[in-house]
Amino acid sequence: MPEKFSLEQIRQFWVRQAIKHGQSPAASWSDSAAIDLEIREIVKRLDDGDRVLDIGCANGYSTVALASQKEVSIRGLDYVSEMIDQARARLSGLKDNLLGSVEFAEGDITALKEPPDSYDKVVAVRVLISLGDWNLQLKGLRECARVLKVGGLFLLSEATLQGWYQLNKFRREWGLPDIPMPPFNQYLDQERVSKGVAQDFQLLEVVDFSSTY
Repeated sequence: MPEKFSLEQIRQFWVRQAIKHGQSPAASWSDSAAIDLEIREIVKRLDDGDRVLDIGCANGYSTVALASQKEVSIRGLDYVSEMIDQARARLSGLKDNLLGSVEFAEGDITALKEPPDSYDKVVAVRVLISLGDWNLQLKGLRECARVLKVGGLFLLSEATLQGWYQLNKFRREWGLPDIPMPPFNQYLDQERVSKGVAQDFQLLEVVDFSSTY
């Protein structure tokens, strides 16, 4: 098992991804087919007129895709300035082709500058797994709850330990080696998350739409 990255190493990894991949979805994840599945599941749960916060938006690939399919007002945040630069560059040539409106800004899921109770939907995609440990992950989850309106919907798409275990169990049945957890990730324990945010959220559904997600 590779040694886990420190928080600064994780941030630098994503800086390098932004510089290397530019506006490609690979800046966020190399599996573009899985990203498209992710977008499909999220967009089903958005309604025209929603005010949406997309946390960990990377270079804005998914954010713009959501706004191209729904008439929403969506704000994308990422803590890597190089990612936000790419997201804004993407947006500059697409505004006339969107159903909704989009803006991008730097933001940290563990210390959001957004006012409380201000969004109909909050989306967090593959961001909590980059926080290194459970305490920061829980802090990020509670920040998401804080900015979500009462009765709003939190859409979380993250790799889980349970999904990872199941995937590797299946691979072993076919004589394939286990896929290791990347050193820049700490997958979520699905049961721990459910218990940790029980006072903030009501769990409505779990959708196992792809791989470890």
